[in-house]
Amino acid sequence: MKTLLATLFSLLAFSGLAQAQEKIPVLSTQELVNVCKTPASPESRSFCIGYTTAIYDTYMATRHPKTAKSTICVKQPAPTRDEVISAYVQWSQDNAAASSAPAAGTFLRFLTSRFPCARK
Repeated sequence: MKTLLATLFSLLAFSGLAQAQEKIPVLSTQELVNVCKTPASPESRSFCIGYTTAIYDTYMATRHPKTAKSTICVKQPAPTRDEVISAYVQWSQDNAAASSAPAAGTFLRFLTSRFPCARK
């Protein structure tokens, strides 16, 4: 029994080490823009809409209104998803230095600049 536990412990320890060394790829701004720029298929359009919507939804779900001031305020009626994505593609082309940055961060920066909150 002790041998079995020692073996299991060793396997778990080595698998944790292997996972710690694994590099998780992050989608770059340029990669997202390439998918969103000219959606040649329903799959690429769905990916683009799903990814950008998930970024915004995560922002909304994780921002605590009492401790974190809103930086993105979309006025109603809101623009269509396609209008927002098209504006993001243009913004990323105008901000070429952001092309290698993680897409989630640049999309949030774009939303902050495109939909700023009113100053109080």
